[in-house]
Amino acid sequence: MEILHQGTLKNEAGTEEPFLVRKLTINDLHEICNVQSEVFSRLDDRNFLQPLIADEYSFILGGNGLMIGAFAGERMVAFRALLVPLIDEDHLGRDIGLREENLPKVIYQEISNVLPEYRGNKLQRTLAILLMQELNKQEHKYQYVCCTVAPFNIPSLKDKFSQGMEIAALKEKYGGMLRYVFVKDLIMPENRTWREVIHVPMDETAAQQERISEGYRGIGIVNEAGTWLVQYGLG
Repeated sequence: MEILHQGTLKNEAGTEEPFLVRKLTINDLHEICNVQSEVFSRLDDRNFLQPLIADEYSFILGGNGLMIGAFAGERMVAFRALLVPLIDEDHLGRDIGLREENLPKVIYQEISNVLPEYRGNKLQRTLAILLMQELNKQEHKYQYVCCTVAPFNIPSLKDKFSQGMEIAALKEKYGGMLRYVFVKDLIMPENRTWREVIHVPMDETAAQQERISEGYRGIGIVNEAGTWLVQYGLG
C-alpha cells in the first residue's frame, strides 16, 4: 500500500489522531458508501450534495478516474474523486462552451466527502492537492478540470476557488437543481489579472447569468454584512 500523505487530525473532541492518505480500490467501496451516507444524513441542506450510487463509484474505481481516502486508524474519514466522464449531452464541457473536439480533454473533480467530526482540518484542500499530484504523475490528455457546486454551499465554493477554479456557468443540472459550473484550465497561467472585478449577490441568479454571458468569470466570494457576494472578473 502506497501512502500518499501522513499527518495528524483534530476530531470534534479536540483530540489529535494520526491519519494517512492512500489510493482507494474497489475493495474500499463499502466504506466509501458508508462515509457518503453519514455525511448526507447530517447535511443541513441536502440539495448541496448530489450523492453517487455504488455503481458510479465502481465505474471510477474500475479505471475511469482516481479516488483517494483519508484514514484515522482503520476508519475512512474522508475521500475525494476524479472522474473521466462519458461524452454525453450533460457533459460539463458543453455547459462552459467547449467545442466538441475538446470534450475528451475534460476530467471532473467529482464528489468530496469529509465526516462532520473531522471538519476544520482542511482535509478537502489536502485531498484536492494530493489528487492532482497523482493525476500529474500519469501521462494524461486532460486540459480542463470541471465540477459543479450548489449556490450557498460555502465550504465547497471556497474549496474550488482555493484551487484556482473559476465559475464559467450557472444553470440547472441534475433534474432541475441550480449549480455553478467550475473550470480550471491546466495550461492557463496561475494568478491571472482582471481588468474589471464586480460583486453580485449570490441570490441574484439572473444577474450572475447575465455577467457570465458577457464574459465574466466567477473568481471568489466575500461576505459583506451577512450577504454573500460572488466576485466576477473580466479578463
